[in-house]
Amino acid sequence: MSIKKVVKYGDETLRRPSKEVSKISKKIQTLVHDLLDTMYAKNGVGLAAPQIGENLRVFVIDVSTGNQPLHPMVFINPKIIKKSGAVSSYEGCLSFPDAYTDVKRYANVMVKALDIHGKPFTIEGKDGSLLARAIQHEFDHLDGVLFIDHCRNRFEADKILSEHGLAPVEGDRILDEPELDKALESIPANPGETVLPEGQNSQKEDEKVD
Repeated sequence: MSIKKVVKYGDETLRRPSKEVSKISKKIQTLVHDLLDTMYAKNGVGLAAPQIGENLRVFVIDVSTGNQPLHPMVFINPKIIKKSGAVSSYEGCLSFPDAYTDVKRYANVMVKALDIHGKPFTIEGKDGSLLARAIQHEFDHLDGVLFIDHCRNRFEADKILSEHGLAPVEGDRILDEPELDKALESIPANPGETVLPEGQNSQKEDEKVD
Protein backbone atom coordinates (compact mmCIF):
# COMPACT_ATOMS: atom_id res chain seq x y z
CA MET A 1 0.00 0.00 0.00
CA SER A 2 1.13 3.59 -0.32
CA ILE A 3 0.94 7.15 0.92
CA LYS A 4 -1.04 9.31 -1.48
CA LYS A 5 -1.02 13.02 -2.20
CA VAL A 6 -3.85 14.80 -0.36
CA VAL A 7 -6.04 16.94 -2.62
CA LYS A 8 -6.10 20.58 -1.53
CA TYR A 9 -9.01 23.01 -1.23
CA GLY A 10 -9.84 24.41 -4.66
CA ASP A 11 -9.59 21.06 -6.46
CA GLU A 12 -12.98 20.18 -7.96
CA THR A 13 -12.66 16.60 -6.72
CA LEU A 14 -13.53 17.83 -3.22
CA ARG A 15 -16.85 19.24 -4.44
CA ARG A 16 -17.94 16.24 -6.49
CA PRO A 17 -20.47 13.83 -4.89
CA SER A 18 -19.00 10.35 -4.54
CA LYS A 19 -20.39 7.11 -5.94
CA GLU A 20 -21.45 4.15 -3.85
CA VAL A 21 -19.16 1.14 -3.85
CA SER A 22 -20.89 -1.67 -5.71
CA LYS A 23 -18.43 -4.41 -4.73
CA ILE A 24 -15.71 -4.57 -2.10
CA SER A 25 -13.03 -5.72 -4.50
CA LYS A 26 -9.29 -5.89 -4.05
CA LYS A 27 -9.13 -2.41 -5.56
CA ILE A 28 -11.41 -1.06 -2.84
CA GLN A 29 -9.43 -2.82 -0.12
CA THR A 30 -6.24 -1.29 -1.54
CA LEU A 31 -7.95 2.11 -1.47
CA VAL A 32 -8.79 1.59 2.20
CA HIS A 33 -5.18 0.73 3.05
CA ASP A 34 -3.94 3.73 1.07
CA LEU A 35 -6.32 5.96 3.04
CA LEU A 36 -5.07 4.56 6.33
CA ASP A 37 -1.41 4.85 5.34
CA THR A 38 -1.92 8.43 4.21
CA MET A 39 -3.97 9.39 7.28
CA TYR A 40 -1.31 8.09 9.66
CA ALA A 41 1.54 9.62 7.64
CA LYS A 42 -0.19 13.02 7.75
CA ASN A 43 -1.02 12.64 11.45
CA GLY A 44 -4.74 12.91 10.72
CA VAL A 45 -7.80 11.79 12.62
CA GLY A 46 -9.68 10.81 9.45
CA LEU A 47 -9.49 10.79 5.67
CA ALA A 48 -12.05 10.36 2.92
CA ALA A 49 -11.51 8.87 -0.54
CA PRO A 50 -12.15 12.17 -2.41
CA GLN A 51 -9.20 13.65 -0.55
CA ILE A 52 -6.86 11.34 -2.44
CA GLY A 53 -8.69 11.87 -5.73
CA GLU A 54 -11.14 8.94 -5.58
CA ASN A 55 -14.83 9.90 -5.60
CA LEU A 56 -16.04 6.76 -3.86
CA ARG A 57 -18.08 6.54 -0.65
CA VAL A 58 -15.28 5.40 1.62
CA PHE A 59 -13.61 7.02 4.60
CA VAL A 60 -11.40 5.99 7.52
CA ILE A 61 -11.09 7.29 11.08
CA ASP A 62 -8.84 6.67 14.06
CA VAL A 63 -9.65 8.67 17.19
CA SER A 64 -7.19 6.91 19.51
CA THR A 65 -5.06 9.29 21.57
CA GLY A 66 -2.15 9.27 23.98
CA ASN A 67 -0.89 5.78 24.72
CA GLN A 68 -3.95 4.05 23.32
CA PRO A 69 -3.25 1.47 20.59
CA LEU A 70 -4.20 2.42 17.05
CA HIS A 71 -7.84 1.72 16.31
CA PRO A 72 -8.55 2.24 12.60
CA MET A 73 -12.22 2.27 11.56
CA VAL A 74 -13.32 1.77 7.96
CA PHE A 75 -16.63 3.09 6.63
CA ILE A 76 -17.83 1.97 3.19
CA ASN A 77 -21.16 3.28 1.84
CA PRO A 78 -21.95 4.96 5.19
CA LYS A 79 -25.38 6.36 6.02
CA ILE A 80 -26.14 8.62 8.97
CA ILE A 81 -29.38 7.26 10.41
CA LYS A 82 -29.78 9.42 13.50
CA LYS A 83 -28.50 12.80 14.68
CA SER A 84 -29.36 15.11 17.57
CA GLY A 85 -28.03 17.84 19.81
CA ALA A 86 -25.51 20.49 18.85
CA VAL A 87 -21.88 21.30 19.55
CA SER A 88 -19.38 23.95 18.50
CA SER A 89 -16.39 22.21 16.97
CA TYR A 90 -12.96 23.71 16.26
CA GLU A 91 -11.93 21.85 13.13
CA GLY A 92 -9.16 21.50 10.63
CA CYS A 93 -8.82 19.39 7.50
CA LEU A 94 -5.88 17.77 5.75
CA SER A 95 -7.08 19.45 2.54
CA PHE A 96 -6.73 22.85 4.29
CA PRO A 97 -3.17 22.71 5.70
CA ASP A 98 -2.90 24.39 9.12
CA ALA A 99 -6.24 26.25 8.81
CA TYR A 100 -8.81 25.78 11.60
CA THR A 101 -12.13 27.44 12.34
CA ASP A 102 -15.27 26.96 14.41
CA VAL A 103 -18.09 24.99 12.83
CA LYS A 104 -21.54 23.68 13.77
CA ARG A 105 -22.00 19.96 14.35
CA TYR A 106 -24.56 17.60 15.80
CA ALA A 107 -23.54 16.32 19.22
CA ASN A 108 -24.79 12.78 18.60
CA VAL A 109 -24.76 10.74 15.39
CA MET A 110 -25.44 7.12 14.52
CA VAL A 111 -24.06 5.70 11.31
CA LYS A 112 -24.32 2.36 9.57
CA ALA A 113 -21.75 1.20 7.03
CA LEU A 114 -19.78 -1.74 5.69
CA ASP A 115 -16.31 -2.65 6.92
CA ILE A 116 -13.38 -3.65 4.71
CA HIS A 117 -14.75 -7.20 4.47
CA GLY A 118 -18.26 -6.07 3.51
CA LYS A 119 -19.72 -6.79 6.92
CA PRO A 120 -22.41 -4.28 8.01
CA PHE A 121 -22.04 -2.49 11.33
CA THR A 122 -23.57 0.41 13.24
CA ILE A 123 -21.68 2.83 15.47
CA GLU A 124 -22.70 5.85 17.50
CA GLY A 125 -20.76 8.95 18.44
CA LYS A 126 -22.17 10.74 21.48
CA ASP A 127 -21.96 13.99 23.42
CA GLY A 128 -19.91 15.91 20.88
CA SER A 129 -17.07 13.40 21.09
CA LEU A 130 -14.23 13.42 18.61
CA LEU A 131 -15.76 10.32 17.04
CA ALA A 132 -19.14 12.04 16.55
CA ARG A 133 -17.54 15.05 14.92
CA ALA A 134 -15.09 13.05 12.83
CA ILE A 135 -17.89 10.92 11.40
CA GLN A 136 -19.76 14.04 10.29
CA HIS A 137 -16.63 15.65 8.88
CA GLU A 138 -15.66 12.63 6.79
CA PHE A 139 -19.23 11.84 5.74
CA ASP A 140 -19.53 15.39 4.40
CA HIS A 141 -16.55 14.81 2.10
CA LEU A 142 -18.51 12.08 0.33
CA ASP A 143 -21.22 14.60 -0.58
CA GLY A 144 -18.81 17.33 -1.70
CA VAL A 145 -19.38 19.27 1.52
CA LEU A 146 -16.45 20.83 3.39
CA PHE A 147 -16.08 21.80 7.03
CA ILE A 148 -16.04 25.50 6.16
CA ASP A 149 -19.60 25.11 4.78
CA HIS A 150 -20.65 24.75 8.44
CA CYS A 151 -18.66 27.78 9.65
CA ARG A 152 -20.06 29.73 12.58
CA ASN A 153 -18.48 32.99 11.48
CA ARG A 154 -17.82 33.42 7.77
CA PHE A 155 -15.62 36.49 8.25
CA GLU A 156 -13.42 34.74 10.79
CA ALA A 157 -13.18 31.71 8.50
CA ASP A 158 -12.21 33.94 5.55
CA LYS A 159 -9.52 35.57 7.67
CA ILE A 160 -8.03 32.22 8.65
CA LEU A 161 -8.14 30.92 5.08
CA SER A 162 -6.49 34.07 3.76
CA GLU A 163 -3.70 33.80 6.33
CA HIS A 164 -2.91 30.37 4.93
CA GLY A 165 -3.07 31.34 1.28
CA LEU A 166 -6.41 29.64 0.69
CA ALA A 167 -9.44 30.87 -1.21
CA PRO A 168 -12.30 32.35 0.83
CA VAL A 169 -15.45 30.53 1.87
CA GLU A 170 -17.85 30.03 -1.03
CA GLY A 171 -20.92 31.95 0.11
CA ASP A 172 -23.38 29.86 -1.87
CA ARG A 173 -22.00 26.71 -0.22
CA ILE A 174 -22.67 27.79 3.37
CA LEU A 175 -25.33 25.50 4.77
CA ASP A 176 -28.57 26.77 6.22
CA GLU A 177 -28.74 25.03 9.61
CA PRO A 178 -31.38 26.86 11.69
CA GLU A 179 -31.71 24.09 14.30
CA LEU A 180 -28.00 24.11 15.01
CA ASP A 181 -27.85 27.91 14.94
CA LYS A 182 -30.59 28.12 17.55
CA ALA A 183 -29.07 25.43 19.75
CA LEU A 184 -25.67 27.13 19.66
CA GLU A 185 -26.86 30.67 20.38
CA SER A 186 -25.63 30.47 23.97
CA ILE A 187 -22.43 28.55 23.20
CA PRO A 188 -19.41 30.74 22.41
CA ALA A 189 -17.28 29.90 19.41
CA ASN A 190 -13.82 28.40 19.94
CA PRO A 191 -14.27 27.12 23.51
CA GLY A 192 -10.62 26.13 23.59
CA GLU A 193 -10.90 22.50 22.51
CA THR A 194 -7.72 21.10 20.99
CA VAL A 195 -9.02 17.93 19.34
CA LEU A 196 -9.56 18.43 15.65
CA PRO A 197 -11.86 16.17 13.61
CA GLU A 198 -9.48 15.74 10.75
CA GLY A 199 -6.49 17.94 11.18
CA GLN A 200 -3.48 17.27 13.33
CA ASN A 201 -4.02 16.16 16.91
CA SER A 202 -0.90 16.86 18.95
CA GLN A 203 -1.60 13.88 21.21
CA LYS A 204 -1.04 11.62 18.23
CA GLU A 205 2.16 13.19 17.00
CA ASP A 206 4.58 10.58 18.36
CA GLU A 207 2.56 7.51 17.51
CA LYS A 208 0.54 8.21 14.38
CA VAL A 209 3.20 9.08 11.84
CA ASP A 210 4.40 6.19 9.67
